[in-house]
Amino acid sequence: MRHDKLIDDFADYLRYERNYSAYTVGAYFKDLCQFEEYVRSHQDIEDEADGKFFPGEVDRDIVRNWIASLMDEKLSPRSVNRKLSSLKSFFKFLMKRGDIASDPLRLVEGPKTKKPLPYFIKDEDLETLLDGDGFGDDFEGVRNQLIIEMLYDTGMRRSELIGIRDSDVDFEAQLIKVTGKRNKQRLIPFAENLKNRMLAYMEARNREVGGSEDWFFVRKNGNQLSAEIVYYIVKKQLSAIPMLAKRSPHVLRHSFATSMLNNGAELNAVKDLLGHSSLASTSVYTHTTFEELKKVYQAHPRAKKEGGYYGN
Repeated sequence: MRHDKLIDDFADYLRYERNYSAYTVGAYFKDLCQFEEYVRSHQDIEDEADGKFFPGEVDRDIVRNWIASLMDEKLSPRSVNRKLSSLKSFFKFLMKRGDIASDPLRLVEGPKTKKPLPYFIKDEDLETLLDGDGFGDDFEGVRNQLIIEMLYDTGMRRSELIGIRDSDVDFEAQLIKVTGKRNKQRLIPFAENLKNRMLAYMEARNREVGGSEDWFFVRKNGNQLSAEIVYYIVKKQLSAIPMLAKRSPHVLRHSFATSMLNNGAELNAVKDLLGHSSLASTSVYTHTTFEELKKVYQAHPRAKKEGGYYGN
């Protein structure tokens, strides 16, 4: 699919100035190329000599017709709004650079969406799963059990989990360094029970695969786990929980947050643990030190197991 250089410039801006991940940049790029293709096929704004695409000739009606075409293709309102968000960011970028005189997206609104109820797993269901015997004693069984436990115990994202290196784990201080969105790093505390699981996994990994020089979570061939494999592992293991409407790593992340708040953790601290950049507009963000985060983390039921002490 051909595309205009302005889209390449925008992708470079996201990649190098905003530090967006390759996945996010790819999603923006795909949305913009799809919009450009729509404009080329429906509007007479193409210079036949060089095939140039002129964003300055895009108006509000073109954008609204594009939205209508997406809805006709049975895309969900959420997907349409995501694409519209990509387009709005692109035109703001062009306005900032002076490439266009006005923003055709300024008064364009996407389709209304119903806010879905969040999915989470009850503490007792996850306790039963994690403390059961459904994982197996081999390397992959030990690894898969740790993946479920780490996602639930820490609330980290799937991308953060697969990006952990051995050097990111401080067993003495009981902290894991993860790299989140826009390459922001943070430290997440973990409890004694999770520490024991991690040490057992490393022993099985080093025995089965050999000592890892890089990634903490690996396949049997020693390569880094992919996001797709982690998703498959989580979905398969959570299938043991009956009547669960959704099975994904994000459900475990949300279950972590729900459990923390239900057990008395303070909202600001939970946001810090999750790596969110801000609270809701009505909340005041307050920085929490690592020692305070460790104390807050005691609200998580898994941290209470075996004393829940950190680095002592």
